[in-house]
Amino acid sequence: MLTALNAVTSAAQSLPALTGIGGKTAATSTGGAGAEPAPFSDLLSDAVSQVNQLESQAHTAVEGLMSGSGVDVHQAMIATQKASMAFELSLAVRNKAVQAYQSVIGMQF
Repeated sequence: MLTALNAVTSAAQSLPALTGIGGKTAATSTGGAGAEPAPFSDLLSDAVSQVNQLESQAHTAVEGLMSGSGVDVHQAMIATQKASMAFELSLAVRNKAVQAYQSVIGMQF
């Protein structure tokens, strides 16, 4: 059970770092050495907003490519791949969280 929770936490920590935008991770503090880490819900909401931002960037790049407004094919492909990878990672984090929740619910006391 602890390994499932650790997997969810480590995946959530790596989500903002892997999207390439930068943001808070669980290890990021707001202040000095004794400051508390960011809450898990803040990490997830930041990650979802970053995925949304990457999707909008990809959409804009593809529209620019289709309209012929000077967007390179490579730029559009890179933007769509970044959005796709970020979405797949967030989907994996969600699946791990659901799996951890189901294992906690299935516990007998």
